[in-house]
Amino acid sequence: MPDQAPIPPPEEPIPPPSPPVAGPEPGPKSTSTGLPSNVAAAIACIPLVGGIIFYILEKHDSFVRFYAMQSIILGAAWIVCWIIYAVAHTILGSIPAIGLFFIIVLAIAWALISVAFLVIWIVAMVKAFTNVRWEIPYIGPIARKQMEGAV
Repeated sequence: MPDQAPIPPPEEPIPPPSPPVAGPEPGPKSTSTGLPSNVAAAIACIPLVGGIIFYILEKHDSFVRFYAMQSIILGAAWIVCWIIYAVAHTILGSIPAIGLFFIIVLAIAWALISVAFLVIWIVAMVKAFTNVRWEIPYIGPIARKQMEGAV
């Protein structure tokens, strides 16, 4: 039987598979809402509404309360900017002959302001979700002072 290939030696037994590894541990629980702190803070970043809800509900987690306070202030700033835009649009738009020019300039300015608010909102949500305490320029220090005063 010289034409047959040699029989390979028996294989060693395959070790049993290791037990399944659990996924990453969720962040620390937010004591008042039951959500992880990063999720609660990201939801709290929804301007005004999310901030008010989580500022009222969350009593112990300063991370969530900080982002809630920033959200409240950011939402209030957006409303103030909208009111200023509406008043300027009404007054300047009614000027004969050059009112259309003012309306176009105001519309462009409002579009830029809206994009800036949107970008700040998205960055704040991402930072909150990644457990990074980020202060929104100009708004963050005000929120921090409010939080220090509330404690």
